[in-house]
Amino acid sequence: MQTKYNTVKQAIKSQILAGAYEPNQKISSENELMKEFSVSRHTVRVAIGELVNEGWLYREQGSGTFCTDRSIQESRNQQSKKSIAIITTYISDYIFPSIIRGAESYLSENGYQVNLYSTNNDIENEKRILESILSQQTDGVIIEPTKSAFTNPNINYYFNLERTNIPYIMINAFYDELEPICLIMDDEKGGFIQTEHLIKHGHKNIVGFFKTDDIQGIKRMKGYIKAHRKYQIPINPKNIISYYSEEKRTKPKDELEILLSAQTDVPTGLVCYNDELALLLLDVLRDKNLKVPNDISIVGYDDSFLAEASEVKLTTVKHPKNKMGEAAAELIVDLVQKNNQNNKDNKEYETIIYDPELVIRKSTKKISDDET
Repeated sequence: MQTKYNTVKQAIKSQILAGAYEPNQKISSENELMKEFSVSRHTVRVAIGELVNEGWLYREQGSGTFCTDRSIQESRNQQSKKSIAIITTYISDYIFPSIIRGAESYLSENGYQVNLYSTNNDIENEKRILESILSQQTDGVIIEPTKSAFTNPNINYYFNLERTNIPYIMINAFYDELEPICLIMDDEKGGFIQTEHLIKHGHKNIVGFFKTDDIQGIKRMKGYIKAHRKYQIPINPKNIISYYSEEKRTKPKDELEILLSAQTDVPTGLVCYNDELALLLLDVLRDKNLKVPNDISIVGYDDSFLAEASEVKLTTVKHPKNKMGEAAAELIVDLVQKNNQNNKDNKEYETIIYDPELVIRKSTKKISDDET
């Protein structure tokens, strides 16, 4: 259990990192802090004392306690800094190792130490990681946003990155309110070509599964809807299955079982948020004694190693993976070098959007009119 003074200390530190106090701004008085945290004056003084000793605050006799300008401290150590932080939603599974390898390879060749972080797509984890990065000497940050479909409660930490002149870019998704430089796929088009492929194969009863706490899922759902509209195929509302990250191993499977148990309108095609989900749904189809693609067709997304690891080789949308990671590394290094050289040129850095490509394998087939 955390001591009272440490609770006060960490809260003040978090306020500094979130930009609540600007450099050289006076912080709350001892009396105000005592009231805010319901602690004694001694507890407040111990917390403040440690923050002063660690360089977060400084005292002026007769005036109060102030927030240190850490950018001055960091500039003194600029020559020894050569560190890039990479934050992803996940690190060790699915397509993320490939993205990270692409970035790490380029960064290490250019003399940068790489610090890896995983949020597990959790906002509180993202907050702790951003605080850690802002507390250290970091040259730049490559970030995969957490729950990017929602307004980000950690936005002040990104403002503080900007305020302390630490460049950052985003991959796979972005926080729209920040308008950052990012590297993303055209996910709307990706969802469209997934669905169009099935429609052109004669499918009309197509179920789409979309993870909607990330912007990628929202865009892919939009593509799914656009494909139906283009080919004038009505959408059954029951055929759009949305779920959050915490539900990814349960809700899609449960919803598919319900749809497959119906006496009528049994789907003939499935559009999946990613290959990982496609493999989970293959388990449901196997339990129902349904064959892919003879009984039902399925399309994945990302062209991960899973697409060829299953008994049925998945038709899927290709993700740039290594290429995206390397391009992100090149971009962040360019931004860091421009920053370190105080380069004031007006070079514009634009978002990179990768065009999706369908990789056709064995998980889809054409069906005749009497099968629909």
